[in-house]
Amino acid sequence: MYKFAFASLVALVACAPQRGGGRKATAQQQAAQVPQGISQATDGSMILDATVNINQLPIRFKIAAPADQFTAASGVPGAAAASGANGTMGVNVLLHGDGGQSFFDFPNQNLQANTMGVALLAPNANLFWGGGSGLDRTDGAAHAQAVADFVTTTMPQLVAFDAANVKFTGVSGGSLLMSGFFIPAQMQNFANSAVELNCGAMPPQVPFADANTVMSSLRIHYQSTQSELTLLQDAIPQAVAAYEQLAADAGLGADQINALQTVDNTPAGGHCEFDGNDFVTGVQTMLTSYSNVVQGGDGVVAGLGAPSTGNVLTGVVGNENLKFAAGGRKRDAGVESMVVRRWAEGLEGRQRRRRQDVVVEEAGVAMLACDRMTCN
Repeated sequence: MYKFAFASLVALVACAPQRGGGRKATAQQQAAQVPQGISQATDGSMILDATVNINQLPIRFKIAAPADQFTAASGVPGAAAASGANGTMGVNVLLHGDGGQSFFDFPNQNLQANTMGVALLAPNANLFWGGGSGLDRTDGAAHAQAVADFVTTTMPQLVAFDAANVKFTGVSGGSLLMSGFFIPAQMQNFANSAVELNCGAMPPQVPFADANTVMSSLRIHYQSTQSELTLLQDAIPQAVAAYEQLAADAGLGADQINALQTVDNTPAGGHCEFDGNDFVTGVQTMLTSYSNVVQGGDGVVAGLGAPSTGNVLTGVVGNENLKFAAGGRKRDAGVESMVVRRWAEGLEGRQRRRRQDVVVEEAGVAMLACDRMTCN
């Protein structure tokens, strides 16, 4: 069985004061209480959920793939693949928004266009990719390096995949890390890649490694909404313009740029509410149609909110200055608020119920109440 370094997170939970006895546990400490292990995806694939230490950072991950694509070292039942990035399946690596919602939802878990899903959990107390807050991602370079190292060094030990077919997805804060740090500093290691930047983007924040080579083939799609957060209403267009200019500097003409870089913010919903209803269902809507958007599909996203036509493939040239609805929501706490913390709220509820569980002695029989999290 592959050995994973999860002890550091467990130790954090053990030291965290309980409700009513001190400070509240951090998002990372709460996440550490959510069980890891092996489970089944909604399409029948197997999910490996574990943690590995990379560059002294605890990177929790989920990999969803057919059982026979995992290696014996993964511990997944039915594993049959040899180790190494020598498989035939592509990979879609997802970086969640601040707080971790999309990691636990795992919206890219189902196989799509011969592509397996991977989700990574941000390695800091707030579960912010890049650390910091708002647009100031103070640990962006280190986190981007850890993501790249996970794909190139850890994944080949666990699952067979095509190392020349690795794509990426960002959600909110995860999109900030991808656009601000990962693309400029790490994308030269992933030839002919694609990135879907959902509800977030900013221009490169670090020097660009081999920009001409990367931008001559990198597929980028920016997806936002009419009522995007005020913080991002400037940052997303700035990112669009910056990456368009980098492609032009690499020698691409307008038609070539439009074939590689597309943008859409036609749905009327709020932040990440691409279906017009909700953060979680909105993100799922985009990931369900991922292959249609960045893997050569027709660009149609099923279930996209009105007044969108559903087709999101609008070239960026001439469409850099996105128009947003007046009165976009402001977040005084920065991008930290860009998350629906249902998983945390559910966990807190289970914890409250657990603390209420008592040993009841009746007729000499001790009965211990327990909840789903501890009994199943």
